[in-house]
Amino acid sequence: MVTATAAPVRKARVPGFALALAGVVAMMVGASAPSPFYPVLQQELGFSAATLTGIFAVYAVALLVTLLITGSLSDHVGRRPVVSVGFVLLAASMAAFWHADSVAMLFTARIVQGAATGLLMSSLSAAVVDLERADRPGSAATLNSISPLAGLALGALVAGTLLEYTSSALTEVFAALTAVYLLLAAAVWLLPETSARREGLARSLRPQVGIPLNARAPFVRSAPALFAGWATGGLYLSLGAPIVARELGGGNHVQQGLVVTVLTGIGAFACYLFRDQTARRTTIYGTTALAVGTALTLVALAAGSFWGFIAAAVVAGSGFGASFLGIMRSITPVVGPHERGELFAAVFVVSYLAFGIPAVAAGTASPHLGLATTTFIYGGVVVVLSGGAALLRTFGSTD
Repeated sequence: MVTATAAPVRKARVPGFALALAGVVAMMVGASAPSPFYPVLQQELGFSAATLTGIFAVYAVALLVTLLITGSLSDHVGRRPVVSVGFVLLAASMAAFWHADSVAMLFTARIVQGAATGLLMSSLSAAVVDLERADRPGSAATLNSISPLAGLALGALVAGTLLEYTSSALTEVFAALTAVYLLLAAAVWLLPETSARREGLARSLRPQVGIPLNARAPFVRSAPALFAGWATGGLYLSLGAPIVARELGGGNHVQQGLVVTVLTGIGAFACYLFRDQTARRTTIYGTTALAVGTALTLVALAAGSFWGFIAAAVVAGSGFGASFLGIMRSITPVVGPHERGELFAAVFVVSYLAFGIPAVAAGTASPHLGLATTTFIYGGVVVVLSGGAALLRTFGSTD
C-alpha cells in the first residue's frame, strides 16, 4: 500500500534521478571544455609551459582540498543546498573563463572550478544513488560510471569543434555553460531531499578522508584499480593533445580533442556493455585493457602514427570505463544513504590524486626531458600500475 505522501515522492524520484545524472554530465562537460582553449590562451596571453602546468595544478589542489573538508557535508545538511551552491560556483568559474584576459583570471577560474567540482562530485554521485529506482538495482552504479566519462567526451568534442570552425568559440562555450549551471542551481530545489539533516556537521568539516566501515574491505581491493584508471586518464587528458600536435602531426583542434573524446566516450560505452557483468570480472578486464591500451599508445607514439594512437585510446578507454564501473559496483551497495557523500568523497580523492599528481609531474618534466620521453616514462608507470592492479584482482578475492 502506498501512502498519500509516499506516492508523490516516489513519482519525483524518476525526474529527480534524470536531473541528477544530467548534473553530473554537465559538470564534467565543464571539466574538459577548457582544455582545447589552453594553447590558444597561452599564445594570446603569452604565458610559459610551467604556468600552464600551474593552471592545471591549482584545479586539482582546490578540488582535493574541498573534497577533504566538505566531502560528507551533504550527508549532514542535505543534497540540495550543497549541489545548488556547487553549481553557482561552477557558473562563476565559467564566467571567469569567458572573460579571462590575464593569467591571474585563469588561475581564479580554475580555483573556483576546482572548489565547485569538489562540492558537486560527492553530493551529486550520492544523489544519483539515493534516487535510484527500486525496480532497477545497480543502475545508479552503472550510470554514475557512464555519466562522468560521457560528459568529459562531450565537452572536449564540442569545444574543439567550435574552436576549429567558429570565431566566437570562447563565448559560445562558456556563456552557454554559465547559463546551464545557473539553471541547474535553481532546478535542484525541485528534487526530493534524500539526505536528512543530522548532527556532527562541525566535526565533518575537519579535513579528512573517511571510509564507512562496511565499505573499507571493497574499497581497499578497488584502490589499485581506481588509481591505475585515473592515472591513465591523466596521461591522455594532460599530454594527449600536445602529443597529437607536436609528435603526430595533428594540426587542428578537432584532432587534438579527439584523443580525450575517444578515451572517455569509449569508456562510457564500455560501462554500458559491462553493466550485467560481475564487479570482479569487469575490474579484471578494465585493468588489463588499461595496461594493453597504454602499451599500444607508446608503440603508436614511437611509430609516429596518429590513427594508431587513436586506436590505442579505444583499448585504453574501454579499460578506463570498465575498471571504474567495476569499482563503483563493488562499493556502492554496501553503505547507507547517510554515508554515501563520505564514501564518494574518498573515491574521488584517490581518483584525483592519481589523475593530478602524475599529470602535473609530467607537465613539469616535459620542458626538460622532452614531450616524447616524458610520455614514455609516464606511460611505462601506468602500464606497471594497471598490470599490477589486474594481477591483484585476478589472484585476490573472488567476490
